[in-house]
Amino acid sequence: MRAFISYSHQDAVALERLHVHLANLHREGRVETWYDRDILAGDILDDEISRELEAADLFLLLVSPDFIASSYCVEREMQRALERHDAGEARVVPIVVEPCEWAATPQLSRLKAVPKDGNPISEWANANNAYLNVVREIRRIVDAGETAAPASSAPATQWQGTPPYRVQRDFDEIDRSDYRDAAFITIKAYFRRAIGEIDAVEGLRGRFVNRGETAFGSTVVNRGRQHGAAHITVQCRNAGFALGDIYFSFSESAADNKANGGFNVSSDAYEQFLIATTMMFGDEPDRLNPEQAAAYLWNRFIEQAGITHT
Repeated sequence: MRAFISYSHQDAVALERLHVHLANLHREGRVETWYDRDILAGDILDDEISRELEAADLFLLLVSPDFIASSYCVEREMQRALERHDAGEARVVPIVVEPCEWAATPQLSRLKAVPKDGNPISEWANANNAYLNVVREIRRIVDAGETAAPASSAPATQWQGTPPYRVQRDFDEIDRSDYRDAAFITIKAYFRRAIGEIDAVEGLRGRFVNRGETAFGSTVVNRGRQHGAAHITVQCRNAGFALGDIYFSFSESAADNKANGGFNVSSDAYEQFLIATTMMFGDEPDRLNPEQAAAYLWNRFIEQAGITHT
């Protein structure tokens, strides 16, 4: 399998570590990687990259702030990779190297990112465990022989925006669990990003705490208000958990059996969505996608500190 690695040169250290962890797959002859350092002196850079973009079976994107800031990485390499992914010709795997707004990028947020839950490699206590998780996922792809994207390999649709048809389907417990887990990742990424925004505002402070795969916490402080601090703990549990599929408590390091409210996964004949189970606000919406649920919960959270998002 031929893998094209797209990366910012600022992330050269991450690239080298990835190659170290791919050593077994290289040795077995199961993965052959290509990146721009393989271009020989005197070669025409863009021609070589274009050739490899068309030859690759697998695209590994080393996602970081520098990657997202690079027009060439995003608009040239990632764009072509995603076109081939959508056409069923190859597979794109985002590898999150450093904290960044990858989940706010629609082209990336729809894909499963690695390491687990899209947690940046730099935030793992032992980076080798993160790379091991990445390589195990790549090995799964190789073992399954699934270099093409799971979407249909049929030609792309000709319309733009929402397709003109809706198709009914039944959702089983695996669908429900997958939706819950993806929604939790979206909410977690939203809070991480929003805390960064809070920290950039004069008079406000914020802290995001990752409490593992199924929980995170946040704190905001409004220095202009007495008692202007707010805390939240958000948790995700197995389907059927009494407090909700995703639930929260307005306290720091809340126990897993305490909640002020939450969200349950529901569905109609066409799609899945979240329903707010909070009883303390009185204006709970009855149907939310994960992004809407994240924004709704964030606004309720910061209101506790006397902050309003404009």
